[in-house]
Amino acid sequence: MSQVKEKDTVKVHYTGKLTDGQVFDSSLEREPLEFTLGEGMLIPGFEKAVIDMKVNEKKTVSISKEEAYGEKLDELFQKVEKAQLPEEIKPEVGMGLVSKNPDGSERQLRVAAVNDDHIIVDANHPLAGHDLVFDLELVEIK
Repeated sequence: MSQVKEKDTVKVHYTGKLTDGQVFDSSLEREPLEFTLGEGMLIPGFEKAVIDMKVNEKKTVSISKEEAYGEKLDELFQKVEKAQLPEEIKPEVGMGLVSKNPDGSERQLRVAAVNDDHIIVDANHPLAGHDLVFDLELVEIK
């Protein structure tokens, strides 16, 4: 039986959890995730975990934050004056916002703090700073 190697395209079912067991994403209710190893589309720890798996094999792996989304970076927290926000937005901690970059691309932000005259937004990935646990099942090697 063949095993996954670098450059293979695979289909994987997964359930991603924080170390406290809280599930943040799962493919079990939808199509399995399809990707080609080595293209850098997924976090490094996920790709490494799939290497050498066989079809129908299941395993649980722990991925350190360094192999996932990294540490939370202080420079990705920014103060924004409330006057700069659209009038209809009433910011609350945890609320998601989208910022347009000069090149037209969008950046996902989360409100980290709300003060009288300004808010603090966080541009870190929501899973930055967290070690992750994935339950994996290799469905197919293409």
